Amino acid sequence: MLETLRAQPADKILALMAAYKADPRDDKVDLGVGVYKDASGNTPVMRAVKEAERRILADQSSKAYTGLAGDPAFGAAMRDLVLGDSIAAERVAAVATPGGTGAIRQALELIKMAAPDATVWLSNPTWPNHPSIINYLGMKMATYTYFDDATCGVDFDGMLADLDGLAQGDIVLLHGCCHNPTGANLTADQIAQVIAIMQEKGAVPFIDIAYQGFGDGLVEDAQITRQIAGAFDNCLIAASCSKNFGIYRERTGILMAVAKDVDQQPLTQQTLAFLNRQNYSFPPDHGARVVTTILTDPNLRADWEAELEETRNGMLALRQQLADELKRLTNSDRFDFLAHHRGMFSRLGTTPELVEKLRADHGIYMIGDSRMNIAGLNAETVPILAKAIVSAGI
Repeated sequence: MLETLRAQPADKILALMAAYKADPRDDKVDLGVGVYKDASGNTPVMRAVKEAERRILADQSSKAYTGLAGDPAFGAAMRDLVLGDSIAAERVAAVATPGGTGAIRQALELIKMAAPDATVWLSNPTWPNHPSIINYLGMKMATYTYFDDATCGVDFDGMLADLDGLAQGDIVLLHGCCHNPTGANLTADQIAQVIAIMQEKGAVPFIDIAYQGFGDGLVEDAQITRQIAGAFDNCLIAASCSKNFGIYRERTGILMAVAKDVDQQPLTQQTLAFLNRQNYSFPPDHGARVVTTILTDPNLRADWEAELEETRNGMLALRQQLADELKRLTNSDRFDFLAHHRGMFSRLGTTPELVEKLRADHGIYMIGDSRMNIAGLNAETVPILAKAIVSAGI
């Protein structure tokens, strides 16, 4: 049997990690992997997470399963964090998942079951897991224009032109905030126009939100998701806790499905639980319990929000420092977009050849499409990167 297997395409990020690790240069800079790092290059455990884990360890009396959907308290806490009061709680079905990728996979399984003929529309570019899973599941897929390499902003006219090709029942995958992998967000007015064309065409929104709190603030970053969810009878939301709680290895995510009304919600909830059963049965609980403990305790939540705000402001400061340094070196404002982007990532809008030149000549590691992790920088490496970008002729 196993002799029939064929090698699968290499994961570009994993390959980049291996190349970085093998590079002997002391001044190399890793801007590839999407993990937050502090100024010393560490990915710290947040204070509130440590305290929540201490309480769980002291109080937990059982490791029994929590149920196919996970702990209902986790679902309620995340629904409040992401959706606030924009949607009636009785309309929302939810299941815990192994990370945000698990939520995306389960959402696509739900789409395949409920609307097998639907085409899933992805932004170009998007996170690599999106097309990979869609292709694996044998689903229909299309792309819509999103990023303009010339301006390093959103090509909104191109986006609207492509979305004009939507068919009734198609699914449009949108990034809730801090667009991964470009960092270029839609404005509220642009989202309103996207909503209008989706309503006109009868499309259904699917939102991937993995960086809430990393852009403009917890509430501000939720506005796009709430604006979209409130405008449709149905909406799917895949949310990750990896970044904003810093619990990457705990694989903590949630899939929320907004039903048309309270009558549609029970069957939706039952279907989500069924899909969990087919995939991994009971979802992991530790990370979900940590998140629930933090979100439901006023003091822990306040401390978590304060540390998250420190993280957000730190990344904004790095963005501004890099934009300022590039302006100084080039006497041009063409890199100002870096200060306007939000979240962990920005895309330089350059060629794979110049990205390779950054790696070969300067030890700067980023994805070939020029996506770079701003959180991989610190105050000392920003000038190194800026000098390398100018030297490479980007």
